[in-house]
Amino acid sequence: MPADITTEAVNAFVNDCYPQLGSRCIDIGEQFAIAEYDLSGVARRPGGYISGPDQFRLADGTLWFLAFAAVGRLEEMTVTSELSIRYLRPAVGEKLYARAELETKSRRSVIGSVSLWCDNDEERKVSVAQGTYSLPLD
Repeated sequence: MPADITTEAVNAFVNDCYPQLGSRCIDIGEQFAIAEYDLSGVARRPGGYISGPDQFRLADGTLWFLAFAAVGRLEEMTVTSELSIRYLRPAVGEKLYARAELETKSRRSVIGSVSLWCDNDEERKVSVAQGTYSLPLD
């Protein structure tokens, strides 16, 4: 992974091209990305649950960050081609986090798995996702 793919670089890039994303990269490496979703102002379901669409949004954004690391460049036209999610338990907490792990990459795609959890309880997953990002032609 190039030295210029840092959390600061990813966040500055995303703030420039897609500031509405709502999540930020908090750690990144060649094989992983970790992100946090900004829940301020986000409506909760009854019981204080974080909605499925909000969890899906964070999973998708975290895979996007992973794609940057996997291909070694910040590329806004790296796009989701497939993403599925399974909800394991109600998501209740003040912060929502996700960790994307690289499964495989090819010339045209990046495939990863994502685990989501609330607050500091990474062992208690609230959902898991798997997805594919398509890469633009060089």
